[in-house]
This record gives sequence, structure tokens and C-alpha cells, in this order.
Amino acid sequence: LKNPHEALFNNFVSTLNILEYAKRNNIKVVYAGSSSVHHGLYGSPYAWSKFSGEDLCKLYNNVYKLDTTICRFYNVYGPHQVEDGVYSTLMGIFQKQYREGKSLTIVGTGKQRRDFTHIDDIVSGLVKSAEEYFKECEIFELGSGVNYSINEIADMFGKDYPKEYIEQRPGEYDVTLADYSHARDLLGWNPTRTLQKYVEDFVETEKFFNE
Repeated sequence: LKNPHEALFNNFVSTLNILEYAKRNNIKVVYAGSSSVHHGLYGSPYAWSKFSGEDLCKLYNNVYKLDTTICRFYNVYGPHQVEDGVYSTLMGIFQKQYREGKSLTIVGTGKQRRDFTHIDDIVSGLVKSAEEYFKECEIFELGSGVNYSINEIADMFGKDYPKEYIEQRPGEYDVTLADYSHARDLLGWNPTRTLQKYVEDFVETEKFFNE
């Protein structure tokens, strides 16, 4: 939101460069899409730039017959996720705050719901997409098919664990929920990890090392 030119230029032009390189060398492209395309293309430069990348993939597939596939990610979490800075993930922020004994910061009311996908499932979907050939540019939603409110996720760390509510940010949306049936039918892909088990394992590990 603060640097729209940078966001739009990087996401659009970089994707264009990749597709042009792939066209010259006859290389398949698997595009890392975003669930944000479902929630207002003009709600943020990020949402539009990710959608524009999808359109470029469809263009190169249709005009140049380049093998392209789009995988839309839903709130990826797991090992090595970003915990600091403007690109930190919700799970990264919560884990860092919990590890440091700080209150979990919840944006707005915390009633907004999100579908979360473990990085292992994302990688599995990308590999399966790369291994298959489709004449048309297929789009696969890589999500768990289950969503939680931010309040529910915070409670996974402990219902009595301290929480702090902060101001709502622009460009946010209320609900994400993936329908991964297309990925299941064409790729044989199904999510295998659950957010609740991930948080439970994290909390147990932190308690063990702090005893």
C-alpha cells in the first residue's frame, strides 16, 4: 500500500520476464498465485499484481502455447516462515510473540476467517503441478478447505493466553476458504497437515524447552 509502483512493477514485469524466458527455452511455468484474487482485485496493489501475473500466464498459454499452471496459495505457514518485518505471516507473528512471552496481537475484531495451508502441502501441490502437462492453463487452489477466525487461532495457543487487539488495516478481507476439488481431481492432491496440530506441537515444544 505504501509503495504501489514497486509492488506492481516487481510482480508484473518480473512475471513477464520469466514467461518470456520460458517461451524462448520451452520451459513449463508454475505460477505462485494468491487467494487475494477472490477478494477485490482493486482492494490493494498486491491483489491486482498477483491477478495480473495470472492473466499473463493465460496469455502466454493461449498465444504462444506455453505450458503454464497457476497455483493459488492460502495463508502459507510452517518452518522458516517470516516472523519479522512487513512480510511477516500471522503464524510467524503469533509464534514469535508466544516464544517471547508477549501478548498475541489481533487485528480488528479477530472475527475474520482464514484458510491456512502448511508449506509441505504447498510444495506437494507445486511438484504435482510441475510434473503434469495440461493443454490449457489450469488453476489450482491450494488450501486446506477449513478456515478459522483469528480469535480461534489465538485460542489454540491457550484460551487464557494474553491477547491484544490492534487497529484494522486497509486492504484486509473478511473470509478466505479454498475449494481444492480441482487439484484433487486433476492432480490427486489433498492437504495432509492441520493448523490445530501444528500449533499444538509448537506449544508443547516451547513448554518442554522452557521447563
